Amino acid sequence: MTDTPLLQIKNLSVAFRQGNQLREVVSDVTLDIRAGETLALVGESGSGKSVTALSVLRLLPSPPVSYPQGEILFNGKSLLHADETTLRGIRGNQISMIFQEPMVSLNPLHTLEKQLAEVLMLHRGLRGEAARGEIIRCLDRVGIRQAAARLKDFPHQLSGGERQRVMIAMAVLTQPKLLIADEPTTALDVSVQAQILSLLDELKQEMGMAMLFITHNLRIVRRLADNVAVMQHGRLVEQQPRTTLFSQPQHPYTRQLLLAEPQGRPQPLTGEPPILLEVKNLNVGFPVRRGFLRRTVSVKHAVNQMSFQLRRGESLGVVGESGSGKSTTGLALLRLLKSQGEIWFDGQPLHTFSRQQMLPFRSRIQVVFQDPFSALNPRFTVEQIIAEGLLVHRKVTQKEREQAVIRAMQDVGLDPQTRQRYPTEFSGGQRQRIAIARALILEPEMLILDEPTSSLDKSVQAQILAILSELQQRRSLTYLFISHDLHVVRALCHQLMVLQNGEVVEQGDCEQIFTAPQQAYTRELLAASDAFDTQKE
Repeated sequence: MTDTPLLQIKNLSVAFRQGNQLREVVSDVTLDIRAGETLALVGESGSGKSVTALSVLRLLPSPPVSYPQGEILFNGKSLLHADETTLRGIRGNQISMIFQEPMVSLNPLHTLEKQLAEVLMLHRGLRGEAARGEIIRCLDRVGIRQAAARLKDFPHQLSGGERQRVMIAMAVLTQPKLLIADEPTTALDVSVQAQILSLLDELKQEMGMAMLFITHNLRIVRRLADNVAVMQHGRLVEQQPRTTLFSQPQHPYTRQLLLAEPQGRPQPLTGEPPILLEVKNLNVGFPVRRGFLRRTVSVKHAVNQMSFQLRRGESLGVVGESGSGKSTTGLALLRLLKSQGEIWFDGQPLHTFSRQQMLPFRSRIQVVFQDPFSALNPRFTVEQIIAEGLLVHRKVTQKEREQAVIRAMQDVGLDPQTRQRYPTEFSGGQRQRIAIARALILEPEMLILDEPTSSLDKSVQAQILAILSELQQRRSLTYLFISHDLHVVRALCHQLMVLQNGEVVEQGDCEQIFTAPQQAYTRELLAASDAFDTQKE
């Protein structure tokens, strides 16, 4: 690392214009990043982390965004006052960014190869086989299995974690001097998180690359960062070297973040509750098509011979690496994917039901999807989004609907006064709470939760877990909880099922598996999770 900062942010303030008012969301932020250094920017959702990062490349729309004061210098040159031509020469070439929402950032109409080849052509002048070889090598490095065979895949054919890995590959293909990573491992399981963090650290060493790493996960910060800056309500409250911050935090808010890990265990079931969901020999396969005529040449088994029972008021945690079949299982149970096998819900054979016969069960089984941005209609207000299920499944008056929305928002810790706003006006964590409120408003008997806390900071994550636990006790809710965060699963779930490549590796009592795992793969996952709690040497 050199003494001269590569990136200097000096007394930066960012404001949003709302009508005739100017609302300051970032105030007087000063940061320095040197070549080869990793600065972690941490704080709760809505603290101003992403706004600060987007301001570096001037990616926020102006107007309504303005910069009342401050300066941003890259290699000594102003970015805040640079013209668009200068910025285009820096964006991607010298400063790359990994965005938080991979499905929004990837073009759904283009294959992986086309999107990655475009980056290489524009920024490095590579074409044809040279570009293809570079793409395959990069995808291999970020953990995409059988990368050469996946080049013709579209983004919707990838798991959430795989999409995020493609975004990381796209950012590092240009060999930038500075990489801005906005929650780059949010959608990844712990073992792949470890791979990605090791990869980013290796790239930093090889290329002398600096990183501005934005995250709410302090366990990642402990492993990766050189220095840490903590934001609260748009202001920097503390900046320290990593070792000092973790050993001697100065600000009360920093100490609060360090203590905000999922705590406790699920409430034990009382008596012998009836079985609500029973799955027998569930199989899900996807055809693999090749050639000009796109003939089916084989079948990829995403879920193979899965069986389990889930009692009313019980939680089942489903864990495993990205692409192991976790989300596919949830979609199959909802009959949103074709499957073979038996699915019994409250004694009813859902596997035999038509789409019309499934309608009464849609309100009884609700889902919270992994990606809150793509799951929420950007043209609807929050009130319209949350109330949409009531319009379909219930006959209620406008006043009753409004009161139900207010209660649902309060249940997940959202201010009901914001219900007339649109999803784009909320942080990633707030959008996930909107998605949870939308599921809860119909008072379902079962929730399928697909990574519901992955985009939340630890303190809000703890709040959501407390809410889910309290709702489960009060309403006897049943949860199928899909997650890569083993700490969260342990705090909420009674049962645990471990998946690998669509196969059930291990299942049983959650606490028993955490205490004495029987299978090598389970032990690997637990070891990878524990590795984040150790200090970076």
